[in-house]
Amino acid sequence: MKLRNYAAVTHQGPFLELNEDGYDFDLDNQFFMVLDGFGGSGIGDKAVAKLKEEIKRFLGRLAADPDSTMPLYWNARWLLEANALINSLLFAHQNLYQENSAKPLNQRAGASMACAIKADDILILAQVGSCYSYLSRRGKVEPLFIPDNHVWLAPDLHASPSMRLPASAFGFYPELTWSIREVRVQEGDQFALFTDGVAPWIEQTELGHVLSRNDEDLQEKLNGLLKLSNARGNSANQTGMILEF
Repeated sequence: MKLRNYAAVTHQGPFLELNEDGYDFDLDNQFFMVLDGFGGSGIGDKAVAKLKEEIKRFLGRLAADPDSTMPLYWNARWLLEANALINSLLFAHQNLYQENSAKPLNQRAGASMACAIKADDILILAQVGSCYSYLSRRGKVEPLFIPDNHVWLAPDLHASPSMRLPASAFGFYPELTWSIREVRVQEGDQFALFTDGVAPWIEQTELGHVLSRNDEDLQEKLNGLLKLSNARGNSANQTGMILEF
């Protein structure tokens, strides 16, 4: 199953001057990611840029040598590509955590992430922290993971942005916690990856309606979702990506 189309957008949001979010992709290895950084100006944004480069570089090295030994993690339950992806995330996390350990708390950086890598007709998705991943299939949208944050402790899902701070993040805790899934791709499937400046403000039925529309291209759909989330009260950075098969 081939990737037919994809689009991505990132924006600082309606109030912030700095964008600590980001996205990237590697078409040769069919790898895609969105990141939600934190730490402040010159901290979170730089960490996101470094994470993108390190994850892609390490993943590319493992992809070029399928017989290489996985240095940090191996689980026979998952495909080789899934193990390579997790090792790449752990490698980048360890480097950032070591950097943070030498800094005071107010100068440390971290990031959440949602990402995907394709292996034949399987799409492997992984998520860290407070990001959101969805599958849209035949008009029905389903979340692929529960974001790893504190939102369920809030009295209202939109009441306190601080409740969406990640419970796990790159660079910020000794152990990196992740979720992973392998999905057999079907024709017409769409996968949507978002940071928390978009997804919490959009109902799943609304997302399904937007993704199923034929009168807009993927970039227009993403731009519309950002505008809708802002109209409903978003104040954070915003990043989204749609993969269409």
